[in-house]
Amino acid sequence: MIDSHCHLEMFENLGEVIERARQVGVRNIITISSDKESIDEAIKIAETYEMVYATVGIHPHDSVQLDDSLWKDLFEKSRHPKVVAIGEIGLDYYYNNSPRNQQIKAFQEQLKLAKEIGLPVIIHSREAFEDTYHILKESKIKLGVMHCFSGNVEQAKRYIDLGFFISISGVVTFKNANKIKEVARIIPDDYLLIETDAPYLAPEPHRGKKNEPAYLIYVAQTVAELRGVNLEDIQRITSVNAKRLFKIGEIPEGQIAYKIRDTLYLNITNRCTNVCKFCVRFHTDYVKGHNLRLRKEPTEEEIIKAIGDPKDYKEVVFCGYGEPFLRLDLIKKVAKWIKERGGKVRINTNGQGNLIHGRRIMVELKGLVDSISISLNAHDSETYNKICHPIYPNAYESLIDFIKDAKENVPYVQVTLVDVEGVDVKKCEEIANSLGVKLKIRHLHQVG
Repeated sequence: MIDSHCHLEMFENLGEVIERARQVGVRNIITISSDKESIDEAIKIAETYEMVYATVGIHPHDSVQLDDSLWKDLFEKSRHPKVVAIGEIGLDYYYNNSPRNQQIKAFQEQLKLAKEIGLPVIIHSREAFEDTYHILKESKIKLGVMHCFSGNVEQAKRYIDLGFFISISGVVTFKNANKIKEVARIIPDDYLLIETDAPYLAPEPHRGKKNEPAYLIYVAQTVAELRGVNLEDIQRITSVNAKRLFKIGEIPEGQIAYKIRDTLYLNITNRCTNVCKFCVRFHTDYVKGHNLRLRKEPTEEEIIKAIGDPKDYKEVVFCGYGEPFLRLDLIKKVAKWIKERGGKVRINTNGQGNLIHGRRIMVELKGLVDSISISLNAHDSETYNKICHPIYPNAYESLIDFIKDAKENVPYVQVTLVDVEGVDVKKCEEIANSLGVKLKIRHLHQVG
């Protein structure tokens, strides 16, 4: 895990605090400065501890401090090799410890600094959504995080549209924090971070006590529960996001096999016969924190080696960033290997396998595949062509025939659709019922 926001200068016995964090799996900590004094302290801590990085910035409470001398100091120290962001900066209309006009001026000036030197920003915003949003929008900065987010789902979406990450703190563990729980549940994976804001906002079961980075585990566990994934998934997703934002550590290259919950997915090709307008591969390299952008297509031997023991998983799924049936021969060989070792096989496909190979292929997979998930995505051919842009003519008609073939040869068949504008969900339900298969509806930008 990476604690994306805390204030280590506020701790005595700092070595013990950091060691406790290490013991629960915290690998990096971003210590945040907020006033003139904490800037030097944050940098000194980052120099002392390899796992710690620092930021420089003036909090809205202290924005009256930002004179020419401090501005020069910020500029110089922002170039320190262990400084990874400008922050925390922003607006606080709840306490109004500094006049609002001074807060706005300091906010705008520090955004200009961040843009000039190419660092992301860490934003504090309390009771100041509209001003914060419009100032960020006008700045055209697209690298940053809304720290300790306290807004609603609609506000989170507007910040995400600007390119900002949403960071969830220990507040999400509080019993009645329903608004934040809903935000934590729906944030797209690629925009999710977690933090402690230590020594503030200790999570349950330590609420009311002094917070520390080791308590990040409680935030991660709660977010995992809300999103219906494993703790390991949240640790990976949020760590990769923090590395991407702050440019720290190594990011894994494209993966052949990747685990989500208790299922193993196989990424065997990035090629596809559709250009679906909602497809995640056009927006990111990542699914649930796994890099799926392959440099080359893996061989049968590489895939088998990446699987290990197929019985370790609920099922092994041919999926990834492309259309698996472009590699039908490989699927047959690997699926046979999985079945011989007691594993279960699922295939996620766009249903164009017959068009790709010029024959009805499902009979060749009888006994090798336990379940198949086929992307229906539309209620008629015209809508399908607009949404999915298939390279084959008559793709939708062939897709329907493919579903029928799958029903005859595979024990369990479901069709899926993404709830994008223009798709008649009710008609899709009727089509699924007429074909005797299940229908699963996926929400836009929710993958894996």
